[in-house]
Amino acid sequence: MGEFDRNQMKKYISRSPAWMSLKLRMTLLIGLLTVGMLAIIGAFFYFLLSDSLEQEMGERALGVSKSVAQVTQVIEEIERGDPGRMTIQNIVEPIRESTGAEFIVVGDINETRYSHPNPEQIGQKMIGEDNDRALNEGLAYISQAEGSLGPSIRGKSPLINESGEVIGVVSVGFLVEDVRGVVNNYRNLLFSALALIMIIGVGGAILISFYIKKVLFGLEPEEISYLLLQKETILQSAHEGIIAVNRSGKITLLNKAAQRLLEVEKDQLNRYIGHPVQELLPNSRLPDVLESGESQYDEEMAFGDHIVVVNRVPLYDDGMLVGAVSTFRNKTEIERLTKELTKVREYAEGLRAQTHEFSNKLYTISGLLQLDQKQEAVDFIKKETDSQQKWIHQLIDQVADPMVSAILLGKLNQAHELGVKLVIDPESTLSSVLSRGKRHAMVTALGNVVDNAIDAVKHLPREEREVSVFFTDLGEEVLFEIEDQGSGISEEVSRRMFDQGYSTKEGENRGFGLAISKRVLESVGGTMTMEATGGKGTCFVITIPISSNGEER
Repeated sequence: MGEFDRNQMKKYISRSPAWMSLKLRMTLLIGLLTVGMLAIIGAFFYFLLSDSLEQEMGERALGVSKSVAQVTQVIEEIERGDPGRMTIQNIVEPIRESTGAEFIVVGDINETRYSHPNPEQIGQKMIGEDNDRALNEGLAYISQAEGSLGPSIRGKSPLINESGEVIGVVSVGFLVEDVRGVVNNYRNLLFSALALIMIIGVGGAILISFYIKKVLFGLEPEEISYLLLQKETILQSAHEGIIAVNRSGKITLLNKAAQRLLEVEKDQLNRYIGHPVQELLPNSRLPDVLESGESQYDEEMAFGDHIVVVNRVPLYDDGMLVGAVSTFRNKTEIERLTKELTKVREYAEGLRAQTHEFSNKLYTISGLLQLDQKQEAVDFIKKETDSQQKWIHQLIDQVADPMVSAILLGKLNQAHELGVKLVIDPESTLSSVLSRGKRHAMVTALGNVVDNAIDAVKHLPREEREVSVFFTDLGEEVLFEIEDQGSGISEEVSRRMFDQGYSTKEGENRGFGLAISKRVLESVGGTMTMEATGGKGTCFVITIPISSNGEER
């Protein structure tokens, strides 16, 4: 895409300020995301650290208080009841210094201090009013309260004598201010690490934005969206079917024209997208293109009932084969139009011959009337009328399915116009009405086989141009036999007659009628075979089961 084209595109599709480029937006978004996540993580770890440290200090204080409460000499001094002896102060002060506790206070049942970091507080009442559970219930626990030294985290343990009586309490504490100081030291270290990670994250966001911009060929999101929409619209509006596969031969794209030709419903797309192309097209040659890396052009194939012209090209990215694309256009419609035009020409020639024949008959009737042979003229007219009515009544009486009746009547008229005698066996009968799919298959097969039979005899002398048709549904299937008196088919032709593209007729775009007919018959459980006639000519046998898979007869 040239610079002019990109500028024109930006002019018409840009919805963002010019300065707000993809690189800037990605940098801001990734940067903000990184900063936000790190801020949340930092806050979480800060509060988690604070709670954990307070819990750890409380457990530590509780452990020290339990140890002091087990000292026998401390219990004896409390029982002695003389805080002025300073004995307990001398016992616990070394313990306080070694454990780093802010204070170890031992009090009696009346909460009178026997030890304190400040000797002047010995003999006075303990402060905090959080000794009740230790003194009244004999429990050891952690608490927070404000004492003479300030707010602190405390471990409380009861003093119990040999009789099991609670005689005092041991309180070990760490000041909240000291705990917060430790937390702040960790916080600074934590936030420094997060800030470093944040700087690295923002730098990474800038590098990522430059890389993605390069990978996207410098396009902005609006430009990418526009190109994607444009591509999708072109693909889906194209009359040609398009199938794309990746390097592994798995389908990555199937446009609407391809879905229509391959009869893939919208809700079946997931069944094929991402799966090997052979699951959808067993005769696909896209794997050959992936293997050879060479393009294939204008090859004819049959997709179901459709004849298509296929092109296949490999996809390269920086010289590396990454997939292949197949495009195909429906040739059946063009062929049908060609056949219709051919039939129109044949009808025109038949009408000319018929006009000449009817002119002769009119002259005959005119001559009979001029000779006053009225009865002979009436008999002559009645004979000609009865010939046409006989066909119609025969088909109405013998064929229940209107579509089969219509194709047979059409072929009778076509054969008559071409001077071919098409005879329907009077013993023939068809009382069954076929399902839609089977009716379509039967009409397709009958049309092709009868056309081939007429072609086989129309070059013969007029008295030898005969095609006979017999049909019945007395068994479990509908059976049609179409026999002509042509020159017959050699063994080599009989082996290949159902091969797609094979034909003994001259001209292009032949060899598809019998192949398609056989395929559509087999799709509904039917068959098409050729039987020997014991002499010249050819006999085709078409069968279709009357009912299957719960279908009504």
